[in-house]
Parts: sequence; C-alpha cells; structure tokens
Amino acid sequence: MKLKLKNPIVFFDLETTGINVASDRIVEISYLKVCPNGNEESKTLRVNPTIPIPAKATEIHGITDEDVKNEPTFNEIAKNIAKVLEGCDIAGYNSNKFDIPLLAEEMLRAEIDIDLKKRKFVDVQVIFLKKEPRTLSAAYEFYCSKQLTNAHSAEADTLATYEILQSQLDRYPELENDIEKLSEFSSHNQNADFAGRIIFDEKGTERFNFGKYKGLTVEEVFEKDPAYYGWMMNNDFPLYTKKVLTNIKLRSAFKK
Repeated sequence: MKLKLKNPIVFFDLETTGINVASDRIVEISYLKVCPNGNEESKTLRVNPTIPIPAKATEIHGITDEDVKNEPTFNEIAKNIAKVLEGCDIAGYNSNKFDIPLLAEEMLRAEIDIDLKKRKFVDVQVIFLKKEPRTLSAAYEFYCSKQLTNAHSAEADTLATYEILQSQLDRYPELENDIEKLSEFSSHNQNADFAGRIIFDEKGTERFNFGKYKGLTVEEVFEKDPAYYGWMMNNDFPLYTKKVLTNIKLRSAFKK
C-alpha cells in the first residue's frame, strides 16, 4: 500500500560508534526521501566521527576507522542533511529511541538548531512490536516475504524499513494511512526531549521521567532543589535534554 502523504517523509538509518546518544557519533547515514507526488530520492553517506570506532561497533556494521578517515565530518554535511529534512516528517526503525535523538545531538554539535519536534515521527519498530514482536530481519521476512541481506548496512536497513511500513498498512486495515496517526501509534510517551528523560503529562506539563525526582514537574524540582539543574547541565545528558531544561528554567524565571 502506498503511503498517503501530506508532507514529504524521510526514512533514515544511522550506523554509529556506539549506543550512547550523548557521546557516540555517526559513521554512516542513509536516507530515502519520499514525496507526496511519489518521487523518491536516496543517498548514503559515510562520516568521519572524529573519534575511534570501537571494535564491537565495527563487528556490527563493518565500518572501520580506515574506511572513514577521509570522509567528511558531520559538521561538514550537517547543513545538507538539515536541508533534506526541511519540512519533512521522519521515519525509521527504533528511530524514536535512538536514531532521532542521536541525530539531534549531532545537529546541535554542528550548531544547527532545527526544531525536529515540529515533525511527525513514525517508528516502524514500535508498530512491529505492538503487532508482531521480532527483529528487523524477521520483520522484513514476515511482512515482505524477503530475506534481508546485508543487514546492519544503513542503506539496506533504510530500504527495508520503507518496504515494511507499506506492508504493515496492507496487513493491518485498522492502521490509518496517515502520517500523523502512524506517528501517534508508534509513540510510547509524549516526550519533551528526544531521550525520554522529560515527558509531558496529560496537561502538557513537563515532568522528570527518571531518577529520584521521577514523576515530579521540572519546575517543581527546580524550585525545591535549584542545584539539580546545574547537576544535569554538568553531567553526561544529551544536549537536547539540556536545551529543554534551559528553556523550562528561563520560562520559569520570566513567570516570577
């Protein structure tokens, strides 16, 4: 089933130096941009992460330091990636929890402040896990009746994710062919930041979703424990999380 699109949608996948959103880097990005008129544009880029690629990461995606030593850094391609994403909704596999948060971090390091929160996010993995809990390779075989060759190649995973979403719409008639509805279905929480450290409650108020203040509003915590803001800003939290915290703190200050 073809996607009904109001906006272009970009399917993308990252290969990285690891799984720490705050400190790891992109070594490969592949995207497939699908437009409402049916036009498609795809590209795969290797990226010099500027830090060593651990052997464990290379075992997964096969990319070594030698492979990327002459490739551009993310800072050098960030503006082009931002241009590709401009005005687009975004889709991926496990993208809400990993790829989008890490991409947002890389954008902030490159001093490109695009507001990804205005986009609709469709996470094909979440739809899959709610319907048929398995891996990406199993999802591809289950929905598309194909074997996923070259798994953990960003390009192969990106193309497979696009095909899976189309097949999911064919298989589950209750899934609306609407990016906004798919985005809602593939979301776990309404996150204020990408990492899920801060979430919105039913009234739209930001609350901590971790640690000793889990469940309390951010403004309430900053009021009773002002040092907590400094602790978070000086520790290994994602840049986007820190940005959200700063906005809340500034907003609170203007209320006084």
